[in-house]
Amino acid sequence: MGNVFVDRYPDEAFIVKAALTSAFVALFLGGVMGLIQALHRTGYLQIIDHSTYYTVLTLHGVAMVLLFTIYFLVGFFQWAITDSLDRASENIQLTRLWYGLMTVGTVLAATAILGGFIDTTNLDATVLYTFYTPLEAHPIYYIGLAVFIVGTWLAGFDWFRSWWAWKKDNPDERTPLRTFMVLTTMLMWYLTTIGIAIAVIFLIIPWSLGLVDSVNPLLTRTLFWFFGHPVVYFWLLPVYMMWYVILPKLAGGRLFSDPLARIVFVLFLLLSVPTGIHHQYTDPGIAEGFKFLAMSNTMFLLLPSLLTAFTVVASIEHGARQRGGEGYLGWLTALPWRAPAFTGMVLAGLMFAAAGFSGMVNAGMNFNYLVHNTLWVVGHFHMTVGTAVALSIMASTYWFLPKLTGREVFSKQLGLVQVLLWFIGMVLMGNAMHRAGLAGVPRRTADPTYSNFDYSSALGSISELRLQIALGGVILSLSLVLFFAHLLLSSFAVSNRPKATEETLPPALSGPEHAPKVLSNLKLWTAIALVLITFTYVLPVASIIQGSGVFGQSGLLVPVEVLIEVVG
Repeated sequence: MGNVFVDRYPDEAFIVKAALTSAFVALFLGGVMGLIQALHRTGYLQIIDHSTYYTVLTLHGVAMVLLFTIYFLVGFFQWAITDSLDRASENIQLTRLWYGLMTVGTVLAATAILGGFIDTTNLDATVLYTFYTPLEAHPIYYIGLAVFIVGTWLAGFDWFRSWWAWKKDNPDERTPLRTFMVLTTMLMWYLTTIGIAIAVIFLIIPWSLGLVDSVNPLLTRTLFWFFGHPVVYFWLLPVYMMWYVILPKLAGGRLFSDPLARIVFVLFLLLSVPTGIHHQYTDPGIAEGFKFLAMSNTMFLLLPSLLTAFTVVASIEHGARQRGGEGYLGWLTALPWRAPAFTGMVLAGLMFAAAGFSGMVNAGMNFNYLVHNTLWVVGHFHMTVGTAVALSIMASTYWFLPKLTGREVFSKQLGLVQVLLWFIGMVLMGNAMHRAGLAGVPRRTADPTYSNFDYSSALGSISELRLQIALGGVILSLSLVLFFAHLLLSSFAVSNRPKATEETLPPALSGPEHAPKVLSNLKLWTAIALVLITFTYVLPVASIIQGSGVFGQSGLLVPVEVLIEVVG
């Protein structure tokens, strides 16, 4: 255990670095598209026309919320499994295969999206991140997404194989916490992707190939949101792992409770999927009772987040007091605020707490009618995925990168400036978007101007909101420039930087031996999750099919701009 990860497991480290490189390429593309959007929609700099805006929006969404997050997740999980079980992959060829499939799927989907920028090509996938009918993309977009998801399925199988082999050699030992977190997250992912797999493989791909004339739009929308909300937790749970296992180490202490962390991940396995209909409160064709049930399920998801807040804060406080911190709040001054990994993840956690309050508004049926399809939702999304997830990923990279390069990062001071800039930029953007949403400014539009009402006047009358969104976008872009510069310097500029030293993660104050054995029964929890999903989705989906059939009543296709202006 004396060498860093890259020395102990070079083959696995290569896959981890490849996955992280793919994640950061996606982050770069998504960041550029985000800046174009922010300046275009606020009117400060419009270098594209309104129709191209939707292609930019699609690329921004897919790159940031699918590719960036999931590529980082598979890299981080590969490290977590290998390091916590202290064993190499059972078959490195399988490991290379799932990464290769994800890459092939990415290239196919990206080719279709990028075709939207070229008028002379028939390729186009301007269907936004929420890819359900009646908007139609080129078939290779859907095929690419299907191949990408199959790659993630094989990644999970690869990690389960490692765990099964470890269990065979260690039958009496509790599964290490990081491995337990990976396995429960992947079980949730398998359940989550049932809906999107059915929609894409059996409905949308045949429709896009012209094999069927039409599909039921409400059915594909419902199957998408079967996937579309729990995928948020697929992005979030690796961040929870960082907060549970890395933050206490950086603070100088230990995790407060290993069993409580396991309970949180089991709760997410149980509760993540039966929530998606809360994105469809305004959809006709779904009974109000089903929507109320989705709202209730969503509110239960506050529990694991509150448990996480308690556990992580208690762990950080323990670390601070180990470093000499005293008093009710005086211990805060003993924390390593100059470390970019620590400060970035703490700021991400604070933003996530704020996003939780706006999320409660989104989840409540009556409140949701006020903010549905407004910039409020975009603000919430940027505070969760754009800050809690993205900022935690960037911050943790400063702790994680030395394990993959064998050298310490180039400059912790530069890293600290970078994470602070991201937080400031997102505070400006998130605040302005929430307030603009309350003013009625719509989302998913290149120009918030309608025939009967000019929403830009609502935004323009509060001029600082336009300025905050644009300024926030510029600051976020500057933060990204610093992040990528730091990555390059840390990867290639050796100079006199010291070699990285292996850091062991300390055991929790309350260890896995204090957890009831039933927590380790993943078959039981998966079965309960399936029951909850069945109870939540079978009746509404059956009702939708009974009302309009699987393939719907009409094959009508409309341009994205027209559809958005009609339904918002």
